[in-house]
Amino acid sequence: MIRTVLLSTVAAVLMAGPVMAQTADAADEARARRILERTPLIDGHNDLPWALRQNHGNDPHAVDLTTNLDASTELHTDIPRLRAGGVGGQFWSVYVPATMSPPDAAVATFEQIDTVKRLIAAHPETFELATTANDIQRIHRRGRIASLIGMEGGYSIDDSLGLLREFYDSGARYITLTHSRTTTWADAATDAPKWGGLSPFGEDVVREMNRLGMMVDLSHVSEDTMLDAMRVSDAPVIFSHSSARGVTDHPRNVPDSVLRLMPEDGGVVMVTFVPGFVSETVRAWNADRSAEDARLKSLHPGDPAAVTTGLTAWTTAHPVPTATIADVVAHIQHVRDVAGIDHVGIGGDFDGVSALPVGLEGVDAYPRLLAALMANGWSEADIRKLAGENVLRVMRAVEAAAAGKRGERPGLAALPADGSPD
Repeated sequence: MIRTVLLSTVAAVLMAGPVMAQTADAADEARARRILERTPLIDGHNDLPWALRQNHGNDPHAVDLTTNLDASTELHTDIPRLRAGGVGGQFWSVYVPATMSPPDAAVATFEQIDTVKRLIAAHPETFELATTANDIQRIHRRGRIASLIGMEGGYSIDDSLGLLREFYDSGARYITLTHSRTTTWADAATDAPKWGGLSPFGEDVVREMNRLGMMVDLSHVSEDTMLDAMRVSDAPVIFSHSSARGVTDHPRNVPDSVLRLMPEDGGVVMVTFVPGFVSETVRAWNADRSAEDARLKSLHPGDPAAVTTGLTAWTTAHPVPTATIADVVAHIQHVRDVAGIDHVGIGGDFDGVSALPVGLEGVDAYPRLLAALMANGWSEADIRKLAGENVLRVMRAVEAAAAGKRGERPGLAALPADGSPD
């Protein structure tokens, strides 16, 4: 429905002539930028730290982030484009792969946290570490970008509530309970279930996160894990970078059954820009390509060159489709329609994907997205909630829940079943 409205709006503007179309776009984007001067745009997920680790030796000085890198297509993120995008708060993801062993993942995650802190130290005129909602607003008023830390993958705590506390003390303010694989205590959306949601220890993890004041992030988890976490948590949950399954039927997206619970929970779904999550056409193409890859591997066991050749030929015959800004608008509108305006946000996943929707190719694109929403009738009050007010409200609720548990003792990890120490 929203895509039809958007296309009708664009068509009407174009019929009025190219000059009016340009003026209308510029006016809406200017309105969006004015809103972001007062309300910090808080994005839930950016993988720049991982991009620095993979391509620049984990060195924030190895690439000139003070230069617009758009022409080089090296990164989706740099300081000029963050400024152009009106970004006021950014959760930097300290992702490490689910293929790592938990002890190695713990070490790598601490290294990623260190990367974020060195990134901030390299550009103190632009970035400042934030750990609370008040920090974000204070830093935004000073004209800097509040930099927060979000962990992606509960395997990094290595089944240790002590490590969980150390990550919190190091600045992490959310943990995505799983990534692509089911863990020793939580089922993932894209792996075989083991627990039917959370294990008993997984419930302990959520309770300890509540006690600390760490947000429970349900992107990447199964629907059963979503429901278990929302049942156990005394504080609102977040989805740092997920979209709506009612629009694109991908298991990484949030089903309507969960969206309908968000008003009671109080949390926020931060809509992502990943093409395969926001475009049904791209999702289907990815599924077909995966099926062809599996078919070729079964036909050519032990011959990866033949598989590569065959997959290249298939891709040539079936060009990859593209997602657009209209697809993302459709997801944001769907989350609003089902969960309500108080429960929608933005989590782009920049520098965590190889392709992005047309119109959202870098971190400078947020005003363009907000302008598209305003062209569809969103008020300035609506835009403020989407951009940052909803996230600030959730953070304050999580902080308040933790303050109410200040007298509680830290949780203890259970001993192995045989009662012996680890």
